[in-house]
Amino acid sequence: MKNTFQFLITILTIILFISCANEPEKSDLKVGSWRGEITAQKNQIPFIFDVIKLENKYQLNLHDGDNLIEIKEVTVKNDSVFFALHIFDATIKAKINNNALTGTYTKNYAEDYILPFKATFGKKNRLESASTSKIMDGKWTINLHKEDGTLKKTIGIFKTENDILKGTVLTKTGDYRFLEGKIENNNFELYAFDGNHVFYFKGTIENDTLLKGNFWSGKTFHQKFSGKKDATAELPDANKLTFLKEGFDKIEFSFPNLEGNNVSLDAPKYKNKVVVLQIFGTWCPNCMDETKFYADWYEKNKDRGVEIIGLAYENKDDFEYAKARVDKMRKTYNVGYDYLIAGTSKKGNAAKSLPMLNHVMSFPTSIIIDKKGNVRNIHTGFSGPATGDYYLHYIEEFNQLMDELLNE
Repeated sequence: MKNTFQFLITILTIILFISCANEPEKSDLKVGSWRGEITAQKNQIPFIFDVIKLENKYQLNLHDGDNLIEIKEVTVKNDSVFFALHIFDATIKAKINNNALTGTYTKNYAEDYILPFKATFGKKNRLESASTSKIMDGKWTINLHKEDGTLKKTIGIFKTENDILKGTVLTKTGDYRFLEGKIENNNFELYAFDGNHVFYFKGTIENDTLLKGNFWSGKTFHQKFSGKKDATAELPDANKLTFLKEGFDKIEFSFPNLEGNNVSLDAPKYKNKVVVLQIFGTWCPNCMDETKFYADWYEKNKDRGVEIIGLAYENKDDFEYAKARVDKMRKTYNVGYDYLIAGTSKKGNAAKSLPMLNHVMSFPTSIIIDKKGNVRNIHTGFSGPATGDYYLHYIEEFNQLMDELLNE
């Protein structure tokens, strides 16, 4: 009997030991600065984020160059951390090992889009070394080499500040937002990570005025580029790229709002008002720059007889999915204007849903309609805060037109 009792005690002790051994260790996510790194196409794209803890809740501040992105959906469980990347349908999951994180970056809406992620605690600088030259400062014509052999003309604007190379690349449909990197011995690198886009530019400057290199985006996209310093570089007029087809003089549609009820411009709410239609998607960072601008502008001007309607084209043909993405964006930016679910982001779908337009070549695109229902302006793309004077010029141009229409 005694031997049986001792045997049972031994078995229970072993079971308890195994159970404890298999229980995940509990780890705290260290508060302070971290240097993250995503590996894409054999390249390492670094970025800085700060971990903050308020009332036992974690928050991350992601530094995308001069753009600060607050990430509030952070969960720490046992030895792991999970965070949703701002309004985007993308996540990072990682194991916590004292001063290190190791895991994956995933775009949830894209098939098999998983990239390696790691981070090191206590690192406050994105790059290990600083810029040693200012020869890249200024304006450049940059030609992106397409697969069919043609060139896509863009404009690069760069400036060295505090030994960091900063800038952006403007296209006729928008900009590449906040790029940040360095230049050493005529070799330069530029990075961007905003939660949904992973960009890496690497190149060489020759004779102080010519450049060439490679551009990688995300998991698979790659282009070569070349260019030259050009203070007079310009792009096509963004107000002339999209227009009404011959035979059309109005914009007409009927799309469901977030409650599922179909809405058109004939609704009493929009009668005898200036209306701005914002063609956008929550997956589009340029659209987020525009949304932040519009949300603030609308709050200050909504009593003047103006409405804004966001026409959302999302990544899945699923109303509930699209509604959830748009609602998250609306709450994040405290947007007071209306949203309609217009379709999916698949190429050509926006143009099919708005057949009176010659095309929809860019997200975002804004259509401004006067009080009589006439289209007065269509602006393709959006040049955000990273573009400096281009952004300020757009705001001035937009306000002038709106003042004119509201006073008619």
